[in-house]
Amino acid sequence: MTVALLDTNDCVLQLWGAGPVQQSPGYALLEGKDYQFGNDARGSARLRPRDINSRYWWQLSVEPLQPALGPARHTADLVHAHLLQLHREAGQPKELLLACSGSMQREQLSLLLGIVQQCPFEVVGLVNRSALLGSLHGGPGRLFHLELQLHQALITELAQSGSEIIVQRSVPLPGCGLLQLQERLVEVVASAFIRQTRFDPRRKAQTEQQLYDALPKALQALANSPETNIEVNGYQARIAGTDMVSAGQRLFTAAAEAMGSLSPADRLVADPLVALLPGVRDKFPIAQIAAGDELWRAMQQLTGHLLNRDGPLSFITALPCLAADDSSPIEPVVLEPMPVAITHPTHVLIGATAKPLTGTVNLAPGLTLEQQAQGWLLTGVATINGTAAKADEPLAAGDVIGSADGVAFKLIEVVD
Repeated sequence: MTVALLDTNDCVLQLWGAGPVQQSPGYALLEGKDYQFGNDARGSARLRPRDINSRYWWQLSVEPLQPALGPARHTADLVHAHLLQLHREAGQPKELLLACSGSMQREQLSLLLGIVQQCPFEVVGLVNRSALLGSLHGGPGRLFHLELQLHQALITELAQSGSEIIVQRSVPLPGCGLLQLQERLVEVVASAFIRQTRFDPRRKAQTEQQLYDALPKALQALANSPETNIEVNGYQARIAGTDMVSAGQRLFTAAAEAMGSLSPADRLVADPLVALLPGVRDKFPIAQIAAGDELWRAMQQLTGHLLNRDGPLSFITALPCLAADDSSPIEPVVLEPMPVAITHPTHVLIGATAKPLTGTVNLAPGLTLEQQAQGWLLTGVATINGTAAKADEPLAAGDVIGSADGVAFKLIEVVD
């Protein structure tokens, strides 16, 4: 029986199991007496702000919910309802391993374990998500993990001791969450619209929501070009990547201060969303961007160290290092690959499922694979092995496609 993995990072909760990874951002939308969660709720954040809560994972507690949001008494009720919906959408796996941020307090972890006892699945493990990610990156020196959450960022320091990678400390970075970064980016873009077209997309909730929805695609385009166009309600503005760098400055400064002086052996691994920030590679040239499925890959190799079906669960903060040896880290799959002989892919790996490549394959909305004379080509905004995808670039087995939402699709060759 496959044990599913739930990453509870509220930017996008991800649940891996027997089928495709399920993703659900930490947004709750009140609909009558019920709630919608995830992408549907996020798509209404600017349209119905009074009916939205995006703090319930960050502020998990049993304190009365302020302001009130329907029948939920406290944030714990919203977390419970979100877990139930995500579990249903994932095909109702029987056993889950929870990967939680190091910023969660002991009381919050205890409350979360109490909540899942009222859910139709069993939690058989609880692990620090930075420790799980860090298990793939052993080596000398310190290892830092930069994690984006909705309302803050987090720097976690790890170190390898013998054959283990161990969490040393976690430092929250207030005011540096994804929502604050979006606000600063939107301010830059809206100013460009006003300056170039005299149209302010923030004047109406509907056009403001369109602007927020267009932002991820624009950031992907800026990863491969110094400028891009953003269109909202028939108006179009030209945006330069250099204009957007200032939006991430608070995060860059806070992260650098939290890490302190770095030695040549120190390393930084960042969550996939961080790669969308203009200027991040200039500010942190040592940064490696983790692949979207690294937690799942690490969990599959460390099952024996993570699962506990016979006793009380403890929050695991130290794990065996999965690097090839004790002196060099495993390079994330999103980095530029070494030159190899090109092999033609036959399947695309989605989570733990290999889907045959035939004709046209829809990976995600607006993201497709098509077979042409020169090979398999990608249409849509995405990355290939960590860099922005280029038009007419044939794909090979081993290539990893990253969607705008951080989902990784790996092309593989299945031989007889």
